[in-house]
Amino acid sequence: MRPPLEDFAEYCVSQGIDAVDELTDDDLRDYGLELRTEYIDNEIAGSTANTYFRYIRAFLSFCVRDGKLDTNPADTEAAEEFLPEDTPTRDTQFWTPEQRKQLIAYADERISMAREETISVSLERAYRDRTIVVLLAELGLRGAECFRDPNDNHRDGLTWGDVDLEHGRLEVFGKSRKYETVGLTEAAHGALARLERIQEPPISEWPLFPTGHTASKYQAVEDATGDRPATGTDIDAVCREKQVAPPSITKEAGRQILKQLTHEAGIELEGDADYLQPHGARRALGAELYKKGHSELAQSALRHSSIETTHEAYSDIKAEDVAESIDEVRE
Repeated sequence: MRPPLEDFAEYCVSQGIDAVDELTDDDLRDYGLELRTEYIDNEIAGSTANTYFRYIRAFLSFCVRDGKLDTNPADTEAAEEFLPEDTPTRDTQFWTPEQRKQLIAYADERISMAREETISVSLERAYRDRTIVVLLAELGLRGAECFRDPNDNHRDGLTWGDVDLEHGRLEVFGKSRKYETVGLTEAAHGALARLERIQEPPISEWPLFPTGHTASKYQAVEDATGDRPATGTDIDAVCREKQVAPPSITKEAGRQILKQLTHEAGIELEGDADYLQPHGARRALGAELYKKGHSELAQSALRHSSIETTHEAYSDIKAEDVAESIDEVRE
């Protein structure tokens, strides 16, 4: 129970809740929505979300018995309102090595087409989209760690201030709701270095993946300066001149980019998914490391709080390994 209870405690601290007797069923409903978001992002199954919530409800029941609470705020219909359906299994997508290579190869080709102006995509955007693919595939980042979440004020998307190319590392606001350090692989380092040369960010707050939504840029300038630029202004130039960072793309926009690239690359998919989802890259990285016997490396790469979490995530691979070992012994 420890990892999900620690996650809940950290969530409470982030919301300014310092003691269990401050909790209400609204707080538990909001946390249920957090779990639902992880389910939507393919980070956990519906059954896992409900199991975690049951752990929290059991802990709060103990607090009632121990006299620290009058009633259990998790034991109400309102508290469970946003929990996903408690399904025992759910198809989980993995990017296959072939799919990963095909997607990166197309992202490379798209840069060439943008440079030759044979597609209506700017060179900067083509580099931006390629970097998204590479960071997901190479580092196993979560979509919520890369992109802006309109429902979470702490998740504004990655900025250049989070990147340290000299030391080869990246700071992300992790699932733990703390900043976590991620080492850059050679491919990830190269992708970021090229994006920086093309983008030339004027300030450290500049997002790695800025939005292309013009109205959002106008609003950012108005919020920062108090003046709204005239319609028809080169808003990108204004942002640079006044050193106003445009918003990062949202998680949904990130998914739409991957959907577009998947379809344009002609990648064949299995199951119900109609595109290569962000979390599929993360699970694929962990599965590749885990299957080769590097479970602790998988734990570190995915930044799991415990090795038990890693074993649980790849229990199917562990079962296959056990079966193969039995066959080998009997031979």
